[in-house]
Amino acid sequence: MLNYFLKGEKGTRLRFMGMLLSAILVLLSVFTLAQKGLNFGLDFTGGYLTEFTTSQSVELKELQSFIAKNHNGEFELTAQGNSHFQLREAPSASTISTTANSLDWQSAVTQNDDINAQVLSSAYIGSQVGDELFDQGCLAMFAAMIAVMIYLAVRFEWRLAVGSVVALVHDLILVLGLFSLLQIEFNLTVLASLLAIIGYSLNDSIIVGDRVRELLRVQSNNVLSPATIINNAIKSTLTRTLITSGTTLATVASVWLLAGAPLQGFAIALFTGIVVGTFSSICIAATLPELLGLSAKNYEVKVDAHTQTLLDMP
Repeated sequence: MLNYFLKGEKGTRLRFMGMLLSAILVLLSVFTLAQKGLNFGLDFTGGYLTEFTTSQSVELKELQSFIAKNHNGEFELTAQGNSHFQLREAPSASTISTTANSLDWQSAVTQNDDINAQVLSSAYIGSQVGDELFDQGCLAMFAAMIAVMIYLAVRFEWRLAVGSVVALVHDLILVLGLFSLLQIEFNLTVLASLLAIIGYSLNDSIIVGDRVRELLRVQSNNVLSPATIINNAIKSTLTRTLITSGTTLATVASVWLLAGAPLQGFAIALFTGIVVGTFSSICIAATLPELLGLSAKNYEVKVDAHTQTLLDMP
């Protein structure tokens, strides 16, 4: 069915429509990031992190409602198990106020007979540590992007390399835009997922680009147009791409649904990155080189006049 839509002008039209859709989504993501920003987690903003257990199983919503009555600031409660919980408190303007809030809710949950909680650990993460983690994480992502661009420049013709890099940037911006739009917490696990997305998206783009390069090299007589060659390359790799992406999505979806709140952000980012990465490898990585003038001539072997004379000799 998909191969039918990729035939001839219909396939080319769909690729260009997909590229236009990607451009619109990137603009919307950039606008959302500029307006709302990212909801940085405790790893970056700093604050108190407290872990505690309860003597019996307690519903998360009930426990959250009980703590809210004894807590005046912002907090986030997550369940690590049936009776194991983790509470994160955002830093307030006054350290004394934050400490008082922590003591109030901790006293309430430990003295309540129905909850009978026991505090396992309570630690304060300074904002300076969060800033360092964010800087180091961004530096790692930037270094990965530089390594990718160097690799692509060596392996491919520059038009295919540009298409792969643009597709990679597109994937990262869309994932960040989704996190900004939904205000999902952006923490270190999400930052790690962005590095994983770089590798996965690059893999898809390289497979399609490598197939395009192979087909262009055998078209020395220029019988087929670049658009037809690109469509044929996508068709020949589409089944493999869909199977690989499908199995990976199934694994990530299992992590999303079963691993709990600590890995939810990681799974959402990776799931989104795989979907948009598969899309961009077709609509951007393979289509942008065509707009930049990619053709079979770019892979013709050039010979000088003397060599050509020797080749023409009987």
